Formats: sequence, structure tokens, C-alpha cells
Amino acid sequence: MEPVRLSIEQQNLFDYIEQSENNIFVTGRAGTGKSTLLSYLVENTQKNVAVCAPTGVAALNVGGVTIHSLFGFPFGILGEQDIARHLNRRTREVLAALDMLVIDEVSMVNADLMDAISKSMGIARGRRKIPFGGAQLIMFGDPYQLSPVPGNNEERNYMAENYQSSWFFDAHVWREDSLERFELGEIFRQSDEEFKSILNAIRVGQVEQEMLDRLNQAGNRFPPHDDVIRLATINASVDSTNRERMSRLTTKPKTFEAIFSASDESAFGKTLPAEPKLELKVGAQVMFIKNDDGKRTGEGTLKRWVNGTIGHVVDMPSSGGVVVEVDGERLDVGRATWEKVRYEIEEEFDEATGKVKEVLVTIPLAEYQQIPLRPAWSVTIHKSQGQTYDEVVIDLGRGAFSPGQTYVALSRVRSLEGLYLTRAIRAQDVMVDKDVIRFMSAVKQAPVEKLF
Repeated sequence: MEPVRLSIEQQNLFDYIEQSENNIFVTGRAGTGKSTLLSYLVENTQKNVAVCAPTGVAALNVGGVTIHSLFGFPFGILGEQDIARHLNRRTREVLAALDMLVIDEVSMVNADLMDAISKSMGIARGRRKIPFGGAQLIMFGDPYQLSPVPGNNEERNYMAENYQSSWFFDAHVWREDSLERFELGEIFRQSDEEFKSILNAIRVGQVEQEMLDRLNQAGNRFPPHDDVIRLATINASVDSTNRERMSRLTTKPKTFEAIFSASDESAFGKTLPAEPKLELKVGAQVMFIKNDDGKRTGEGTLKRWVNGTIGHVVDMPSSGGVVVEVDGERLDVGRATWEKVRYEIEEEFDEATGKVKEVLVTIPLAEYQQIPLRPAWSVTIHKSQGQTYDEVVIDLGRGAFSPGQTYVALSRVRSLEGLYLTRAIRAQDVMVDKDVIRFMSAVKQAPVEKLF
């Protein structure tokens, strides 16, 4: 596989972020390379950076920490909490040393949490009256795809009474600070202009019946083989399909046990990155659940697979590991290591200035080792987030039940030729949150002339 390279648009945006101190929300349609840019930014910025995300899974995917662990926040509403009480010395040191905070999947962050982030950074940096204590905030995500978790009744009532909506963009901090948006435009996943146009109309809730008719006409057929990946709305349907398909294979099963200690398990909490026991058979269709750690080359990092790559098990040698065939290439897959980390400060001598400076480093707290695969004849639409497939069967069951769900499912596939539907997509399956439309049409776009 090729080393990671940025497009001209991504490179220009990276350069703009590096030269700017502005808060920037990086968004874009599915397949525009948001994750690629985020990884490149974190690895290549000259600024002191920490990266965090609202969930454990999202944090592991970007090599960062959860927002709650970075800031020491308790769960629940934070607006009425004494935030300073939750900031221990190490947290204050880390936040004080930051030049830039990167938040991935920011669309899942609610307004209360965003205000608490700003308040905490102000306290830790000794600049309480300045939003985020004067640090730069770079956020990645697409509110057309993922929304904040609603919370319990008490939390929902608090948000309704205190905020215009629960979305991050309605946090009070944005009354005092500016937020620029840059929407990546170059789509790498699809090349068919008609399909791209239909997907964008579904994304923003402006789809016309003739567009749905075109989708349904294209998808109203049986897939050419049994291994076309099936996207479904609920876990029960996915698990049932995967169990049934695995049971059809007559090859001998082999179980791979994860390596972790009791303290490691405690550190990862509810979000173990992979199954403690993984059963596979030769012939099983599998998905990689972690990027290849890769190796450095003169042109960048060479990765043999990424999170979401689909392949088939062709061998499970007695020496250990699994051999997976992907696009005709046989890949030796051993145990991958997931690390739970925290940020700490280290002092480093800067030869250019002749002074000692503070740098942020990640310190491993716990690790978890397992073969980075899972059976993948079917996955949930939610877990397919960020993936690309040549062919896909979409099973909306009784219907989409959250805004953006239909868009996420349809935008996984490269072309109409690879789309198969178990039932017609109806207008009521296309849902868009009105607050997202308000924000995305009003927020200031990062000036293009600065970028190019």
C-alpha cells in the first residue's frame, strides 16, 4: 500500500492551521479524508498538541484520550459543577502546556461539555476570561452523520432550559469566541457525479423523489455473491448474520485469546478494544478493527491495512497469527497492541533557542493485545462510519431511526453499481436535524483566499 499523502486541499488546510491561532471546525462529506488529515496534523504539527474524543472507541482510533479522562470530568451535567475541583496538578500542567487541542467526532460533544472544556482550560492556563484559555481548538466531525448522545431526562431538561440546542456549536463559549469552518470538498470515495449529487442531497435533507427512485432502481437486485458486506441498523441483526455465516463454514474453528491483565481491563473500562475471545475459521470474511501500526519509509508511514479493510482468512498457522487475503495479497496478521494513554509534561532542550521547553508526551497506562480482526459478513451502520466498500447490501429493516443514518449507510459504497438494497429507501428514511442545517448555513467559512 502507498504511504499516506495529503491532497493539495488537505495540505493547504494543514498549513493554514499551523500558521493560524483561530479555532477551526474541519468537516466535509463522507469520504473527504477528515481522518487522514487529523492523523497527519497530530503527527506533523510543530505545536504542543493533545488529541481527545468523546468516546473510548473514537479516542483509541486516533491514539488519544477521552475528553473526560483528559480533563478529569465526572459524567453528567457539568454546568453547575465546581470545575476547578476536578483539575488535579498533572491535568493543570498538561492543559497549561497546550498550544492546540484537537477534538475528533466533535458532533457527539454536547454544548455543556464544550463550555466545561473552555472553562477548564481557562482555569488551568490562568486566563479564565479568555475562551479555552487562549489555546487553539481544532475540531473534526460531520454533524450530518453523528449527533450528541441525548442523556437522561434530567440532562435533557437542563440542556433545553440553558441552550438553544444540545449541539457543540450552541455552547455559550461561541458567543465570546469565533469559530471558522472548513469543509473539505474533494471526495476520494466516489467518482460518479450523479451518485455524489444524490448523496449530498440526502446529507442536507434536500433529496427529491426522482433521486430516491434512481437509488432504488439501482439497488433493487440481488448481490452477485454471498460475501457482499451487509449494513444493518441494529446489533442483533448483525450478530445473527455473522453467527449464521460462520456456522456454514466446515473448516475447524480456532480461538484467539486477548492478552491483558486485570488492571489493564480496569483501565479500559467498558470499552475493551477487541473481543477477549475471538473465534475464526479459514474462509471467514473479516474486517480489520485497527490501523496497521505500519513502518516508516522515506516517503511516510507504510500501512498494509486500515481500520475497516475487508479480507478473508486463508490460513491460521500453528506458529500463531492469521493469514488474511486482501485484494489478492496475503497479509500475515499478528496480535496488535492497543494502548490506553495519558498526557504528561517532559522538559526538552531546544537547540535552536538554547532554552529548555516543555513538551507534551503520551505515557502508556495500560495495554491490550489481540488479533485485530472481527467477523464481517455484516456490520452496523454506526460501526461502518468512516469505511469504504466496493459493494454493500443496505438493510434498513423497519426504517432509519436517527438523523444521518441513511446518509452514513449509502455513502460507504463507491458507486451505484455496488449498491444493493433489501428494501426501497423512502423519504421518511432521510432525516436531518434542523439545528445542523441552521449552523452549517450560518457559520463563517475559513477564508479560502488564505488557504490557496
